[in-house]
Amino acid sequence: MSATPHPQKNRAPRRVLAAAAGLATVGALVAAMPADAHDRGHGHGHPSRTVDVQLLSFNDLHGNLEPPAGSAGTVSETQADGTVKSVPAGGVEYLATSLRDARKGNPYSVTAAGGDMVGASPLLSGLFHDEPTIEALNGLDLDVTAVGNHEFDEGATELARLQNGGCHPVEGCYEKGKKFKGADFPYLAANVTDEKTGKPVLKPYTVWKKNGVKIGFIGVTLEGTPNIVTANGVKGLKFHDEIETVNKYAKELDRQGVKSIVALIHEGGAPASSSYNYDCDSPGAGDGISGPITDIAKGITPKVDALVTGHTHQAYVCTVPDPSGKPRMVTSASSFGKLYTDTTLTYDRRTKDIVRTSVESANHIVSRDQAKATDMTKLIARWNTLAAPIAGRPQGFISADINGRGSTAPEKPLGNLIADAQLEGLAPADKGGAVVAFMNPGGIRSDLVYAASGSEGDGVVTYGEAFTVQPFTNMMNVVDLTGAQLVAALQQQVSGSNEASPKILQVSKGLTYTLDMTKTGAGRVVADTIRLNGEAIDPAKTYRVAMNEFLAGGGDGFAALGAGTNKLVGPSDLDLFNSYLAAHSTAAAPLAPPATDRITVVQ
Repeated sequence: MSATPHPQKNRAPRRVLAAAAGLATVGALVAAMPADAHDRGHGHGHPSRTVDVQLLSFNDLHGNLEPPAGSAGTVSETQADGTVKSVPAGGVEYLATSLRDARKGNPYSVTAAGGDMVGASPLLSGLFHDEPTIEALNGLDLDVTAVGNHEFDEGATELARLQNGGCHPVEGCYEKGKKFKGADFPYLAANVTDEKTGKPVLKPYTVWKKNGVKIGFIGVTLEGTPNIVTANGVKGLKFHDEIETVNKYAKELDRQGVKSIVALIHEGGAPASSSYNYDCDSPGAGDGISGPITDIAKGITPKVDALVTGHTHQAYVCTVPDPSGKPRMVTSASSFGKLYTDTTLTYDRRTKDIVRTSVESANHIVSRDQAKATDMTKLIARWNTLAAPIAGRPQGFISADINGRGSTAPEKPLGNLIADAQLEGLAPADKGGAVVAFMNPGGIRSDLVYAASGSEGDGVVTYGEAFTVQPFTNMMNVVDLTGAQLVAALQQQVSGSNEASPKILQVSKGLTYTLDMTKTGAGRVVADTIRLNGEAIDPAKTYRVAMNEFLAGGGDGFAALGAGTNKLVGPSDLDLFNSYLAAHSTAAAPLAPPATDRITVVQ
């Protein structure tokens, strides 16, 4: 019952639900069925009762049209001898080839995505408000996607423009004589409603149809989107519970006679291994995955046959039991177009439902040793020509890789660099008088890579590369916080909504403390170790603190930071970053990776 074999060598073992259902093989299931139940026709003159539908999926592309640089552009693969190999992957030129090759021999093929197709994008897409990415997705023949939190970075009105087309309201059309056409595919936002009307801001679901086969797709983003997007991005919107929303629309689809349903959920989990081809169902079904998606999967109605997920940028293909105890596939394909998932859904024409125990799935690497799709190469070249005058401008020089997104440590070299840049830019009295700066880790979108990305030369940091690291162009704020509020903010990194998945702020030089991960909750931050320039924090003293507007709005669960007063709005985070690079590096004296000695971690 599997799809036609793929030409790619790099792929994970296929996950098969038959085993999870207690059946030795898919063949055992077929043997147990009535003869007409599994007759596919195959030229014997009998109408097929079942048909294999290929579901190709990916998530969290984030406008990465070109192959991602550094560690952001690799996939970990466990070899037969147990060693782990790092494989370069990603880029829409290769993703297009992979998807097109995968579709060969599969007349029933649908392509879906799990959100965050745009937002936090590299300059090539972000400079043009992600129009290039929407064009690329149209070229990839994407059929449907859920919204992710980053689809709301520029607000609901801009998201509607990406869906429906039209030139940017401020910057206009980017190419003479060309008007942006919008997405050929529907964006689904079932759990995002207008506060005034109560209606979804976009379609809640869509039904894919071919030759009598009907599969419904429901799309939702995580309910906590307002906590991780700037206030302006979600203004006037309400975000609802993922389980309740999916169950509501699954019931509606069922009433319409659509019995086969896939949920596209922009929320995810934490796999037990960083290798994309690990066994998620070892020792038992779904044992290799944890995090928010597990509870969501266990709560979503059995009417839904498969879950395509995202948000955590992880790779997994798992079977998590639905509320009735039946195994159900839950997948995620990492991020940045480095993987895609191929799932075989066996559709029963009589029941109009998926034969759940016949579902197979596997992740595949989008390897860079295959041919590039020429139409994507032309698309990238066209937009690169428009971006070139800005993208290639040198901003500074580095002596080695400075890892941000690619660092798994709580304190990241690039995080320290960014926080230092923010402090230096906002420390002067007329700029805000900041004495400390905080940077949210999720806002660091890439690494600074020493190797040249183009013709600029090794060690040169271009505007485009700096933009890729700090793509949100958040305005900087300097606010008054008491010492008690400062301590509370540090404790909120590892408590409250961040207890299960800590968000460790990147701090500027001069602030030091101990993080004891053997403890729980707020106690993980050892309060009596917190020092600013060698002095203990005075709970009653007022401190001027620099941070981006997202943190200043209490984003990422940092309510203490959102309580700041006497706010001064400064330049953008990107402007401060570029100014720091220019002031502290030359070709003869490049900037070295900063030491990571501000947070002492006890494991």
